[in-house]
Amino acid sequence: MSNPKIFILGLDSLPPFVLYGKEDYGLTYIKHTIVRESLQYTLLSCHPPITVPAWMVMFTGKSPGELGIYGFRHRRPGEFNYYIINSRYVKAKALWDNLSRESRVVLYGVPPTYPPKPIRGLVVTDFTTPDPSKPYTFPPSLRRELERTTGHPVFDIKYRRHDKESVMRDLFHMLDTHLRQVEYIALNKKWDLFIYVEISVDRAHHAFWRFFDRSHPKYSYHEKYSNVIPNLYRTIDRWFEKLHKRLPRDTIIVVASDHGIKSMKGAFAINQWLIEQEYLKLKQYPKEPGSDLEEDTIDWNNTIAWAWGGYYSRVFINLKDREKHGIVEKKYYEETIKELKSAIKSIKGPTGEYWQNSVYTPNELYSVVRGDPPDLLVYLDDLNWRAAGTIGWSSQFLEENDRGPDDAVHDWKGVFLVYDPEERLDKKYMGFIDIAKVKDYLLEFLARQ
Repeated sequence: MSNPKIFILGLDSLPPFVLYGKEDYGLTYIKHTIVRESLQYTLLSCHPPITVPAWMVMFTGKSPGELGIYGFRHRRPGEFNYYIINSRYVKAKALWDNLSRESRVVLYGVPPTYPPKPIRGLVVTDFTTPDPSKPYTFPPSLRRELERTTGHPVFDIKYRRHDKESVMRDLFHMLDTHLRQVEYIALNKKWDLFIYVEISVDRAHHAFWRFFDRSHPKYSYHEKYSNVIPNLYRTIDRWFEKLHKRLPRDTIIVVASDHGIKSMKGAFAINQWLIEQEYLKLKQYPKEPGSDLEEDTIDWNNTIAWAWGGYYSRVFINLKDREKHGIVEKKYYEETIKELKSAIKSIKGPTGEYWQNSVYTPNELYSVVRGDPPDLLVYLDDLNWRAAGTIGWSSQFLEENDRGPDDAVHDWKGVFLVYDPEERLDKKYMGFIDIAKVKDYLLEFLARQ
């Protein structure tokens, strides 16, 4: 794979209409130079359609069940607290592991690659990196070189804040550090495959989507904030145009997102609902709205199930001989699951409107189930409503995310396109590609070069 090079630009959460629609939202060069001459696909994300595990599903070709990764947080059976997923939990071979020994690879910002693992090439880790004081490059010497030439990176920002001015400032500062480092590596290091995932796109969507999307139920035009997302797109686009013109002419360009994005209508207090349906019992009801569900506040002797919030909800059964205070007998497990699934599917919206709720056991979604899966995976109203895990609310329906301001939720459809300047195709393909098929697609594509 010495020739041609392949550069993968990952734009986290970019929806198809931004690149494939008629309107220009700021990705002008990419849209008119790359997309126009590319093989175009609508990417179908995984279950669940969230950053971790989606990028690793893409680059390993394994389902979340095979990876044993169902989100950022996981819970070991019998424990109430959670642990955070990192690169050590990824055991499957990735795209870069399947390339020839002569191939040189650069990974920048690919989730989750912290802590960095040795590869045949270079690694700069992703937004799950705790802070720049931690090891974030492979080889370690790359860290000193980057800090000397481009400055310290910013891995992530606090984007769920009411102070939009500071979010905007931090967002563009983070993006700037990424663009400077990627450009430096791309132009000064040897590589055959370069994968760069930009998380600021996702952060901008969550923080400013209601100022951007005119169909948002809370759409509000703002002279400054309505331009944040287009300006961020434009910044990436202008940077990419300059970089692309300095890459070898036969460089293959791939643009991909791990999932899409859409307006968040509100949040549904899933544990509040479980309490009201008498699946979850508390020793004492909290006085403050938005209180966390704590282990010592639960009346475990009378609790059947509890849940986590997030873009999707994970429900756990208080199963006997698995949980510390389990009460649900194993012989009643399937019956309990069936009952809960039916009850959750029947949940309606705040005015009694029909919701498209989907509830799955891991075995219904994955042929292989590894790691620490939940008992149920729940999508509320086809992801239009976020799940809130906190309690003490006067209503199950919340106008805002319980973890801070958030304008958007994830969607199933992302983008995937391949631009090969040496192969002017007469027909441009518009179709669908499963995120788990991307790795094989790319390996087959490279084998033909």
